[in-house]
Amino acid sequence: MFTGIVEEMGTVMAVHDRDDMTLWDGSKGKGTEMDIQGDIVLQGAYLGCSICVSGVCLTASELNGNVFKVGISPETLRRTYLGQLKAGHKVNLERASEIGGRNSGHFVQGHVDGTGTIVDKWIDGDSLYFKVKTAADLLKYIVTKGFIAVDGTSLTVCDVNSTLGQEWFTFMLVEYTQKKIIVTSKNVGDLVNLEVDVLGKYMENVISSRMNALEKRILELEAKVSKIK
Repeated sequence: MFTGIVEEMGTVMAVHDRDDMTLWDGSKGKGTEMDIQGDIVLQGAYLGCSICVSGVCLTASELNGNVFKVGISPETLRRTYLGQLKAGHKVNLERASEIGGRNSGHFVQGHVDGTGTIVDKWIDGDSLYFKVKTAADLLKYIVTKGFIAVDGTSLTVCDVNSTLGQEWFTFMLVEYTQKKIIVTSKNVGDLVNLEVDVLGKYMENVISSRMNALEKRILELEAKVSKIK
């Protein structure tokens, strides 16, 4: 679990597409690995620890000075833009939350739901605004003044437009945050990783289950009434 409060911007040092990875049964498989340079996130790091990389919860498989290695699964490559990163690209980094510590953001799992595309970017006073277009199946979980994790950064949604075919939402960065995260350097057409508030998904699941149970009960009662008639 993470908070969405980015601790530092790291640098991708290398990306490796391998076909010699040893699997659980001793066979060889293909996979993608990434070497990332960081400082703060490696304080107290250990093999197997979780580090949030631009919104994606990844496992440190090697530690070498101020560089750590992570494996990137096919599912992660499908859901995020990490597969497009190359050496020299910047990434947001955050260590896993400590139990009992303050959470100045929100509950971020590091389980990216999908990506969005920046369609506009503008300045309002000392704030920097972004408009992001995303899929309708994600936008339904995004609400005005709700939480959203963008590249792993906990942000507040400003506005939402759910018009079919024109789905977008906006967020803004205050002056302090602008200097601490990677999205500031992104432009119109660039992708961002998105994780919606998991509480919304749980609520939808609970309501859906109850509605299904209610519908089933109504059908049973209707069948009993029909028999009485």
